[in-house]
Amino acid sequence: MVQRELRQVIASRETSDGAGVKLRRSLGQSPQARLDPFLMLDEFGTDNPQDYIAGFPAHPHRGFETVTYMLDGHMLHEDHLGNRGDLKSGDVQWMTAGRGIIHSEMPQQLEGRMRGFQLWLNLPAAEKMKPAAYRDIPAASIPQVDLPGGGRAKVIAGTLHVDGRGTPGPMQGLTTAPLYFDIELPPGGAFTHDLASSHNAFLYVYEGDVVVGDASPRALPRRSAGVLSAGDAVIVRAREAGARFILLAARPLGEPVVQYGPFVMNTREEIERAVADYQSGKLTA
Repeated sequence: MVQRELRQVIASRETSDGAGVKLRRSLGQSPQARLDPFLMLDEFGTDNPQDYIAGFPAHPHRGFETVTYMLDGHMLHEDHLGNRGDLKSGDVQWMTAGRGIIHSEMPQQLEGRMRGFQLWLNLPAAEKMKPAAYRDIPAASIPQVDLPGGGRAKVIAGTLHVDGRGTPGPMQGLTTAPLYFDIELPPGGAFTHDLASSHNAFLYVYEGDVVVGDASPRALPRRSAGVLSAGDAVIVRAREAGARFILLAARPLGEPVVQYGPFVMNTREEIERAVADYQSGKLTA
């Protein structure tokens, strides 16, 4: 077993998106802060409705997938296909923009906490122009597994292996074979798991802080993404306050990435076509 170590720390930065929603961006804050096939990770979390109430009015995407994980709050999704989905606390939406989608994500609350994540996951060139689709995953269908020594894991994508037993999440069979776990550890608790050596992996701490690795342990503070080195397993230990973090891994694509705002393709010509298609109304045709 080759343990993965903490190779790079990407501290999240405050920014805003949509109609002024305040959030923190780690992966994706610059073209150099990506990890193939992961393009971007945003954390949103506030008790102030002025930070989120304007939401994300109708906007386009092409060429990748968005994964929205609601920890707290209520958001309504609507798109040009006529889909309408309510994301509430604990729910996930896995949207494939494919050749094109125009959608909105609007808060359905006037007060209280809104907290969660949005991940952008790249599509391979062969799938960038496939039909748009999305899947709502209610909290009740996301397995929760008790961990040895305390703590728990929610399994959104991939399969969690604990004590010789595999627990699959609802998202399976994608080209990049993503793994997406939400892990909660008590003070001093540890989480150990195998990771495919072919996959890139990172974790993001959103409560408490952790130490990654045993041979060369390195601290990863709250609101930071930690890119992991090569290897086939990872061990994460919570410090005195306990911790919550998401762990993500996926098969890299090894393809060029050309991004222009909400469009992610492989060449500049494809980006120009995406912009032209959106301006002419052909993006979703």
